[in-house]
Amino acid sequence: MSPHVLPPIAGREAEILALVQQSGPVALPHSNLQLEAITSAFACALHMHQPTIPAGADGALISHLQYMLEHPGEGDNHNAEPFAHCYRRLADLLPALIAEGANPRIMLDYSGNLLWGFQQMGRADILEALRFLACDPTVVPHVEWLGTFWSHAVAPSTPIPDLKLQILAWQHHFAALFGSEALQRVKGFSPPEMHLPNHPDTLYAFVSALRDGGYRWLLVQEHSVENPDGSSLSREQTLLPNRLVARSSSGEEVSITALIKTQGSDTKLVGQMQPCYEALGLGRLPLGGTSVPALVAQIADGENGGVMMNEFPPAFLQAHRRLAAQDGTGTVAINGSEYLELLEAAGVGDAAFPVIQAVGQHRLWQRVGGSPTPQAVEAAITELQAGDPSFSMAGASWTNDLSWVEGYANVLEPMNQLSARFHQVFDPLVAEDPAVTRSEPYQEALLHLLLLETSCFRYWGQGSWTDYAREIHRRGDAAIARGASALGALA
Repeated sequence: MSPHVLPPIAGREAEILALVQQSGPVALPHSNLQLEAITSAFACALHMHQPTIPAGADGALISHLQYMLEHPGEGDNHNAEPFAHCYRRLADLLPALIAEGANPRIMLDYSGNLLWGFQQMGRADILEALRFLACDPTVVPHVEWLGTFWSHAVAPSTPIPDLKLQILAWQHHFAALFGSEALQRVKGFSPPEMHLPNHPDTLYAFVSALRDGGYRWLLVQEHSVENPDGSSLSREQTLLPNRLVARSSSGEEVSITALIKTQGSDTKLVGQMQPCYEALGLGRLPLGGTSVPALVAQIADGENGGVMMNEFPPAFLQAHRRLAAQDGTGTVAINGSEYLELLEAAGVGDAAFPVIQAVGQHRLWQRVGGSPTPQAVEAAITELQAGDPSFSMAGASWTNDLSWVEGYANVLEPMNQLSARFHQVFDPLVAEDPAVTRSEPYQEALLHLLLLETSCFRYWGQGSWTDYAREIHRRGDAAIARGASALGALA
């Protein structure tokens, strides 16, 4: 695999981290909203993803979108071009609304796989539309890009050392496509499948990796979190920012702001702009000694299903036209960072936010007691699971009827083996010479590691998708061996 066909996923680590760690507001300088004029708000996000699969000519790695286009007779593959249109259509919808005097908002989450797929397919039409949405000054106040894992990995079952690799790979790719300034504005994070870890050490590593990566907040699913006493979040609490605290099995703590995605049929809610109409019935809520606008936050697949393909565009236009008559008062569309920065400018920072934790942790810490150790935590987990088979430390997502772990040992074991082998070979080399991450052997091995962690290989059940995972694992093993040989010889 030659460098020109590898996605830009590594090689600028120190530069990227210095860039994203810069402080100061990123949305406020562009915002035309006045907090005191707002009674309620809604924030909608669209999640876009297609996996990378070894199904091209001679087994080449291609986007599933490309596969759909090349095999229109299979399943619902006839939707490939409508999907492609969904990926670029906000570049038409937003300018139309702005020209009418409306004040629209949207948050966008595109996986690295998908961005790479557009490049592989030569879809300049989509990439130019996305560049417009990421960079053009006329839409910057209206669009917030959310970071995510490069290859749509689910955090609870991703090897802990790879959480940072997934985050950094996406940041590399986004900066390569849209520039440093656009990346600096990416401060919110959208976890694939809304999957939040609840094992103390995985959650601690996840939140630490987000903070190290310059992220200031993340979107979480309502039922994936709880209050410190184990109770569910109140209705009012889901309409306010919360502070997610992660405590490791050694007692260390780290926290990050969380905006709450409420439960429901995601695509139907966003596709019909229900968050807007829900927000119209809400007012301000008490927080930090003052009152702030209630916020309804929601995310859905941006292309999947008839509602998103067909109903979303007219509903999006209709909702924002309705709000336009209010002239920025009452209920407004808002983006996550914009909302939080408006609060901060009004003196309401994260110290005022209610504290929450991942679901199931109250029971765990109650069992562990006041002086946690890794051994005590693991013993407590074992005891709780023995007494209650429903007690799980596998995290919670928006698909709780489906496990990302059970029945997938034939994917998870190779994934963990590949990760361990990758770090065994490359971590010492990178520690000795950080420029190793710019080399083709490193990047090829990293690509296969990230790809194997894609959630899709554990979503569709056993069969062709687990076969794809097996083949990516085989190639990843070979790439690591080649890298060890090539870079070992250089050393």
